[in-house]
Amino acid sequence: MFLKKKLANAIRVLSIDAIQKANSGHPGTPMGMADIAEVLWRNFLKHNPGNPLWYDRDRFVLSNGHGSMLLYSLLHLTGYDVSMEDLKNFRQLSSKTPGHPEIGSTPGVEITTGPLGQGLATAVGMAIAERTLGSYFNRSCYNIVDHYTWVFMGDGCVMEGISHEVCSLAGTLGLGKLIVFYDKNGISIDGNTNDWFNDDTALRFQSYHWHVVNNIDGHDSEAVRNAIIESKSIIDRPSIIICNTVIGFGSPNKAGTEESHGSPLGDKEIILTKKALQWFHKPFYIPEEIYKEWDARKIGKLKEEIWNIKFDEYKTRYPELSKEYIRRMKGDLPKNWEEKIYKFIEKLNKFPETIATRKASQNTLEVLGSLLPELIGGSADLAPSNLTMWSGSKSIKSTLFGNYIHYGVREFGMTAISNGISHHGGFIPYSATFLVFVEYARNAVRMAALMKTQQILVYTHDSIGLGEDGPTHQPIEQLSSLRLTPNMSVWRPSDQVETAIAWKYAVERKNGPTALILSRQNLSQFFRTKEQIKNIERGGYILYEDSSVPNIIIISTGSELKIALDVALVLRSIGYAIRVVSMPSTDVFDQQDSSYREFVLPSTILQRVAIEASMRDFWYKYVGLNGLIIGMKTFGESAPSEKLFDKFGFSISKIVQKIKLFF
Repeated sequence: MFLKKKLANAIRVLSIDAIQKANSGHPGTPMGMADIAEVLWRNFLKHNPGNPLWYDRDRFVLSNGHGSMLLYSLLHLTGYDVSMEDLKNFRQLSSKTPGHPEIGSTPGVEITTGPLGQGLATAVGMAIAERTLGSYFNRSCYNIVDHYTWVFMGDGCVMEGISHEVCSLAGTLGLGKLIVFYDKNGISIDGNTNDWFNDDTALRFQSYHWHVVNNIDGHDSEAVRNAIIESKSIIDRPSIIICNTVIGFGSPNKAGTEESHGSPLGDKEIILTKKALQWFHKPFYIPEEIYKEWDARKIGKLKEEIWNIKFDEYKTRYPELSKEYIRRMKGDLPKNWEEKIYKFIEKLNKFPETIATRKASQNTLEVLGSLLPELIGGSADLAPSNLTMWSGSKSIKSTLFGNYIHYGVREFGMTAISNGISHHGGFIPYSATFLVFVEYARNAVRMAALMKTQQILVYTHDSIGLGEDGPTHQPIEQLSSLRLTPNMSVWRPSDQVETAIAWKYAVERKNGPTALILSRQNLSQFFRTKEQIKNIERGGYILYEDSSVPNIIIISTGSELKIALDVALVLRSIGYAIRVVSMPSTDVFDQQDSSYREFVLPSTILQRVAIEASMRDFWYKYVGLNGLIIGMKTFGESAPSEKLFDKFGFSISKIVQKIKLFF
């Protein structure tokens, strides 16, 4: 037991030394959770420091990501490519040890965490992915997908509303290989949580149908070990192990108080803490015998080698299945992907339909679903409105071989869970709600962009055109907000051809999320040449022009593109030379070379009009300060869509009149 305390204390001293050197950070969590971490990482966690991306590793998520030095210390001690110099550079520019764990910055970090509750939510997604992927590929005696998802979380994660959303769903789905440690220390930034958080958390999780191990002494290694063994024996429910701990454990004057939460202990308190922990070494020094006990490289390599032997046998017995598994885990698309999707797009162009783009999206899904078994979708209780189910959709609740998740009314949880599914590997997740309700999910959307997560965000009912549900459901500012988010690709297609290409782009985009903004109302389809179809993929293109030397350019998207074309025809009849540019994706258009952008929007033509039933100010970027924007600057109203379009200035006659007066 004395040795185990020394091993845990190694985490504590590394953490407080790094935080003190940075003069910034959160020592309380790594000091309080060190004993739990020692038991989990040395006795139960299946991982290989030599290959942090081994497919069948356990996933570990530090949801209370402010305690990042806990994770960095563990990675360093167990043998990952995180050096002592990296620990000394904690929270410094371009270091491997940023203030909160960031995927892609540090080997062994599975997911970016910090916004409380979202690490827990992504872990639910990882557990869903593990079970569902295993149902596809595991065979008798060959469980090639067989790992746990472990989560550390604190009081803040439990307080955040997203924890209710995702834990309720996790219990409903019976995710037996999800095990969560709740660090119940009763302290947050503001102090003792008794005044604002006195829930019966054990009873709450029991009501979610979780297995609950309550009142564990988080500083008693044997108690933690027994709790883990008990939790692993429960296969039909997720488990939560509620550990009573002391924040800042070991600090004589700051343990158990908010003073140890988010500030360095200070040089004097560190001296006293190390004395209390019987640690008599200089800063950033770990004795060799401690390193030897922590080193997981040899056992990690052995565990992966055993899996590799099993997988080699699996490849012999199931050659096609093993190839498909590797393809999906690598994120490669099927060899016939591009040929088949282009055939579908050509067919759509030949057989036009007047349908809503949400329906065009569903029609596209019907094709994609048969081509891409890795697609796994879901909607926040709006499947009949979002049209996210196709003929092959099967609920993961009703069958382990499912590919569809009924998320219930959980927009935030849905989006964060999809982030976790994506980062687990083996799937391309899509999720859906009304565009206005992206507000409920906003931070998870931002995290998807930050983490470069491939996720397809289907947002229907895209404007005042949804009609009678009124301003509470009519998005105004949401489209601009998404477009302004770094690394977010946003598509607002005008018909079934543009919708199919938007889906194609989203499936092929591996380094970030893509939002598809779709209409409720039916929209006309336009015939396009092969060159125009090709140029849709460039985000913006010339759809119509009646002169090789136009004097006015009209830019539009989505449901307003037909209005723009009708306006162009009226203006043509009275002597104007008009070019109509469809710009379904402004961010993709902006990525094109300057010659193409100049070809579509020549700098010599300054008379420009943008027409979109969304926040108008976004479009000054393309029309200039002297351009005309037909857009929204107020909230909508409740009425049939055609009356709303007329009231807010989107009728053909009103737009023509404005253009005549403006130019």
